[in-house]
Amino acid sequence: MPTLREELDDWLRIPSVSTAGGDGPALTRSCDWVCERIEAAGGSAEAVSVDGGHPMAVGELRTARSGAPTVLAYGHHDVQAAGPLELWESPPFEPTERAGRIYARGAADDKGNFLPLLHVACALARAGELPVNVRFLVEGEEEIGSPSVLKRLRTGEDDADCAIVFDSLMVDERTPAITLAARGLVQARVEVRTAERDLHSGLYGGTVLNAAHVLMAMLAEVAPDAQGRVRPELAAGVLEPSDEERASWERLPSGESMIGGVGAAPVAGDAAERFHERTGAATAVDVNMIEVGEPRTIVPALARGHVTVRIAAGQTAAEVGPELERLLRSAVPDGATATIHVEGADPALFDPDDPALQLALGAMERACGTPAALVRLGGTLPLLAVLADRGITSIVSGFALPEDAFHAPNESYRLESLRLGEAAARELYAALAELPH
Repeated sequence: MPTLREELDDWLRIPSVSTAGGDGPALTRSCDWVCERIEAAGGSAEAVSVDGGHPMAVGELRTARSGAPTVLAYGHHDVQAAGPLELWESPPFEPTERAGRIYARGAADDKGNFLPLLHVACALARAGELPVNVRFLVEGEEEIGSPSVLKRLRTGEDDADCAIVFDSLMVDERTPAITLAARGLVQARVEVRTAERDLHSGLYGGTVLNAAHVLMAMLAEVAPDAQGRVRPELAAGVLEPSDEERASWERLPSGESMIGGVGAAPVAGDAAERFHERTGAATAVDVNMIEVGEPRTIVPALARGHVTVRIAAGQTAAEVGPELERLLRSAVPDGATATIHVEGADPALFDPDDPALQLALGAMERACGTPAALVRLGGTLPLLAVLADRGITSIVSGFALPEDAFHAPNESYRLESLRLGEAAARELYAALAELPH
């Protein structure tokens, strides 16, 4: 059997880009590459497309143990486009080792991060030592929103006692993390029209509605206050984090370093101190875009804006979305027309006392030599909300680091991260064999 490194190099050479229309033939080859390895280890696998989308690899390796639990191993084989080739120091789809790192598109996100789950399961199956049933779901559309895999998961076809998701980061080079929660997202695209055309501000200014002014009033209605506090209507229902989580946050980088490291300024006096709570366990509202007018003396007739609400555990998009639209519309004056399109995804939250997560904490410490920190993701992973809704506890972890430059030129992955991933996969499969089934 090829080594983990040899397999990664082979997989990285397939330019399985899904963005901007994608590379269909390469995505098919990449999906087949996964299926071939599952089948070669004695399992069953197939390439599955949903509604004509990019193919996902669906497969299973079964243990000889009777009554063993089933673990769903999730990852994605699609990658971002390479971007400007002149910014790469080596070809993006020819993996190159430099200073203990593998440079290639997809090295960190997500081929290098996920592959240990596949490689170790296949190795254990070949040796007749696989302690759990492993069901694989390796999608080809994560970089474009995961539409196919979300539809499939909602059908209940891929049932499991728990899931492992290796598509996340470490706290630092030595400390692994397990993500307990991810925020949801409600976003609104707003378009305001106040006249048939732009008007001369000298002739009409002060007498007619200005689309820029209307849009600003609408956004002001939902924007946080000067301390970054969100309107109660948009923050209703948020669940408080547990004491165990709060204690674990003490091991994370300080808010001062997180904010200062990107050259930003805190919105309020306690924002840095409460950084991890504000970004993982609280609602946040941000105006993302305002598009209006020209640098000349006009009264704009048309204005566009975009606003997002990161919703925390305990909230739902179905509740927050209509409230966001209601607040926006409350500021629209007579004579103006506002078109508002709202869409959303729910947050996810897993109980740190769940047996699967308790077993995972022990496994990660044995693999890495350092206890895993419990963290919350400020971003949105719709997949986790679907798994949580189905009662499938998910062990969300991974060994990427910010300096891996995923999505950017010269993406890379540490060889040490690859080694840690392999050790963690072995420990997790062994530990989860104790899971009640």
